[in-house]
Amino acid sequence: MRHDFIDRYSRLESPVHALDPRAKAIALFAVIIACVTTPANVWWPYAIYAALVLIIANASRLPFSYLLTRMLVVAPFVLVVAVCVPFMHGAGPTYDLGVFSVTQGGLLVLWNVAAKALISVSCLILLSSTTEFADLMHGFERLHVPQFFTTVAAFMYRYIFIIIDEAERMKRARDSRNFRGRWLWHIKVIGHMVASLFLRSQERAERVYQAMSARGFDGSFPRWKETHMHAPDWAFMGIITATALAGRLVVLWK
Repeated sequence: MRHDFIDRYSRLESPVHALDPRAKAIALFAVIIACVTTPANVWWPYAIYAALVLIIANASRLPFSYLLTRMLVVAPFVLVVAVCVPFMHGAGPTYDLGVFSVTQGGLLVLWNVAAKALISVSCLILLSSTTEFADLMHGFERLHVPQFFTTVAAFMYRYIFIIIDEAERMKRARDSRNFRGRWLWHIKVIGHMVASLFLRSQERAERVYQAMSARGFDGSFPRWKETHMHAPDWAFMGIITATALAGRLVVLWK
């Protein structure tokens, strides 16, 4: 399996990749916060947020096909809203669609969920795809995110591939014994596999913890070189944050 599916393009060379992780995190989270707090009945701030995302994506030189593929992760949630919400009772006129009727309030909620989900997920994709995972966690630590969360995330990223490889080996062993899983009582085999994978993961975690404790691990990962904020980092953070907040505040003052 590929072991770089989270930050596959984090080693590209682009102006966005060269920025400090803290600048990217603050700027992109500012876009997310401004987006999710913007009322649904005003559309033009979302055009500003989408334009910021497109500008950053173009400057990062990431393949747009990669971005679109990753954005599909929110498609099932938007689809659920698309199926359910428009037909609920809401404010505004009702539009008849033959057997069903769609309310204007329901369509507004659908637009709200879709726009906020796509823009927010795009920001997270840009952040993770333009920053190596270890650098991103170190940036969060320097932003005073609790070390417990960054350490757990770092270990998860380091060992999730091993757990997935272990699950694939168990699946190949199961299939080699002519398992088909066509009937309900075959779920017992799946349950045994999940329990075995959990026990193996727990035992591995204990061995890793003992090995790292024996080597003096104190809960933080050492770095060979500390990064510093420079003029391009401050400029990127200031421009993106100010633009996003300006779009939100203008709506607030109206």
